Amino acid sequence: MAKTSHDLVVEAKSKIKEVSVVDAREMIQSGAVVLDVREPGEFENGHVPGAINLPRGLLEFKLAATPELNQPDTPIVVYCKTSGRSALAVATLADMGVTNTVNMGGGYDAWAEAGYPTDKPPAIDYN
Repeated sequence: MAKTSHDLVVEAKSKIKEVSVVDAREMIQSGAVVLDVREPGEFENGHVPGAINLPRGLLEFKLAATPELNQPDTPIVVYCKTSGRSALAVATLADMGVTNTVNMGGGYDAWAEAGYPTDKPPAIDYN
């Protein structure tokens, strides 16, 4: 039987490190890079302050061109909406040799629910 997306996420989570939003916030405050692997429209609706938006579907292709993600000593906190896509992204990054990464458990939804700060670009006023 073929694997489902759920199977792939469970497998990825068994191979990576996942941290709580509390721990992720502490890491970010200590200088970790924040990587949002959601789609641009999701990012525009709200994101963790300072996050780099690099959709998971482009990760392998844009990694080398994103200097912030190529600093071996700088930890990277990766998140998506609820933590599935980001788990897959962290596993992919590890396969590509980027090993100082963690998955933020619960994703952006958990971050926002915890009441942590979020950024949302201002709406464009066409008047």
